[in-house]
Amino acid sequence: MMTKKGFVWLAIELVVVLGLGFLSGGTQQAVKPVSTPKFKLIPGKKFYFNSFVDCNMAEAWVGDTFRIFPGKHGEDPVWGYSNELKFADGRNADEAFSRGADDFKTPALPKNVPPNQAGLHGAVWFETVYQDTHDRSGRTLYGVYHNENYPETLPYDAGTGEGYIDKDWPQGLKGPTSPAAVCRIGIMKSTDGGRSWDNRGIFIEDKQPRMILKPQNTSLTFAGGVGDPSAVASGDYLYLFYGEYGYPGTYNPTTYAADKEYSGQCISVARIRLDDLDNPVGKARRWDGRGFNALPDGIGAPIMSLQIPKPTGGGPASSPTGGFHWGPSVSWNTYLQAWVMLMGKVVGPSWAGSDVFISFNTNADLSKGTNAQQWSKPQLLLSRPGHFLWYPSLQPLNTPDDMAQKRTCLKLGREARLFVKDILPEKSVYLSEYVIQFDK
Repeated sequence: MMTKKGFVWLAIELVVVLGLGFLSGGTQQAVKPVSTPKFKLIPGKKFYFNSFVDCNMAEAWVGDTFRIFPGKHGEDPVWGYSNELKFADGRNADEAFSRGADDFKTPALPKNVPPNQAGLHGAVWFETVYQDTHDRSGRTLYGVYHNENYPETLPYDAGTGEGYIDKDWPQGLKGPTSPAAVCRIGIMKSTDGGRSWDNRGIFIEDKQPRMILKPQNTSLTFAGGVGDPSAVASGDYLYLFYGEYGYPGTYNPTTYAADKEYSGQCISVARIRLDDLDNPVGKARRWDGRGFNALPDGIGAPIMSLQIPKPTGGGPASSPTGGFHWGPSVSWNTYLQAWVMLMGKVVGPSWAGSDVFISFNTNADLSKGTNAQQWSKPQLLLSRPGHFLWYPSLQPLNTPDDMAQKRTCLKLGREARLFVKDILPEKSVYLSEYVIQFDK
């Protein structure tokens, strides 16, 4: 998904772990205390994913088939064009995850269009698949995707305000001549179980005025934007949890304030009506601190309980010393009757971070009041100093109950596999070494 996605290690910085344990944040509005379920990690045999993955694992049951959609598709002037967004099947999650690269199939995906034309620009990664409950066949799917662009692939259009201006643009991951990417979030639709997809458009983004440029942006991450999402259905809405990387206002290098940038960043939430997924452009609303009132390209507010406090290392995303949570993966737990969120933690440049955290929300209905904001303080789930840990997720087991209930990464029971992308200079693997067990 990001400039970091498909990351080839040219160099790696020493990971500085700023601290372990519980994190706490400020409050934007009054929220009730959140009860915290118990959990433990049970070591198990290493389970390796046998193909390419560089994002949250998007998946669904299509009939009696468990289908996964990892990978990247589309143009990328920094890393090159990719045709790695594919799908594989299994009778259960274990079988699908064990498929080799040759077992994956390539779906029909929309092609990129030239700059300044309407259509798909940049590369996409599927992050979540929402399955239309009105289609009993299970073949109607909505793929929520992370999209990355650069001034080259999406140049600024003064008429629409879309795109980016190649001036004072921050550095990317491949050295001084490489540009940083901008992330956006969109939706594609499939009516044949994911064998072909139609692009429905971008429905959350930050535009040029909110990009953080030189000289302030030196983190080698993003120029700004929204990305790395996880989406779950609750009531009449699809709730989108995502990383917020832009400036909470109009960026100006002469008036830039690091504290202001930090105040608007971390994991945020937006929502869109399920009935609007076919035509999502302009329909989503971002949480603004009081309600879901901000426009799709407006200024929202992060979930304050997930923000890393400044005394314990919190800081702006554009700084190489800024600390923030990112890459949420959200699931409904039928045993706990609660939402569970996993997330990564950035503590240095180039997405450095060796810890995985977990948070809970015991409100089944996310639409009421501040329910979507009521997440518990993140607790440390896994630490691996010296590694980069990205895209943590919980996945179903191959137990008869998980198969009968057709569980996925969006709906899980008392036990689930913990997967994470583990990156060292010499290799990158997506694997599970633990089963997580919850207790009430």
